[in-house]
Amino acid sequence: MLTQKIFTSQYRSPYGPKLKNGLHFGPWTPKLVTRLGVTTGAFGGVALFAAIFFAEGVPRVRTDILQKIPVFGSYWIREIPASDNPF
Repeated sequence: MLTQKIFTSQYRSPYGPKLKNGLHFGPWTPKLVTRLGVTTGAFGGVALFAAIFFAEGVPRVRTDILQKIPVFGSYWIREIPASDNPF
């Protein structure tokens, strides 16, 4: 005997909650992706600042990176006084 399913729409009360599926890709919602992006960016910025702060004393880092910063680059220029020049 063949059974045939009849698909009928379910009754929805006009007084009940209006639920809709939100935008998502697996467990990732736009709100979650935004929050994770901001958090990751903040941690990355702090890590970059810490790495430059600790490597500030290395002359190669000072000349290749820090002196090329547009506004604050002149802070890291180390001029040798004439009295310390052996020639």
